[in-house]
Amino acid sequence: MTGITGIKLIKLPVRDLRASARWYHRVFGATPVLEFADIEDGVVRGLAMDLPGLPDGLALRESPGHAAGVSGFNLAVWSVTGEADIDAWMQRLDQLGVDHSPKILATTGWLLLFSDPDGIEHHVYTSEPHGIDRSDEPRAGRPARVAEWV
Repeated sequence: MTGITGIKLIKLPVRDLRASARWYHRVFGATPVLEFADIEDGVVRGLAMDLPGLPDGLALRESPGHAAGVSGFNLAVWSVTGEADIDAWMQRLDQLGVDHSPKILATTGWLLLFSDPDGIEHHVYTSEPHGIDRSDEPRAGRPARVAEWV
């Protein structure tokens, strides 16, 4: 088996392709590059978008039933460097009128939560750790006991 070298792209189900494309452009700066029409009726129901930070970007697929199934679940955790980046994201989301969580002291770093138009939760998490040991707190991560899982 060869090793994973990274994430190629993220593909998300959406209820309304046009509304979601506009939201991802406004919030993340994603730019449409390819449209995918259905074979049966020729209607465009898929869109590939360049998205800074992902080699092949973001793909959206209009699939209302599947989009509803992931509402409230996070499919992407976006990485930023440090706490100041979380603050900058909070300011940006405020300017765009996008509801978001307060800054969260997470297990190893700082975290910010917000949702797209379909209710898919996005996490922005710092790669720099905050240095606070939270392993004894409820819902915080703790070192895995490998022998129990493999």
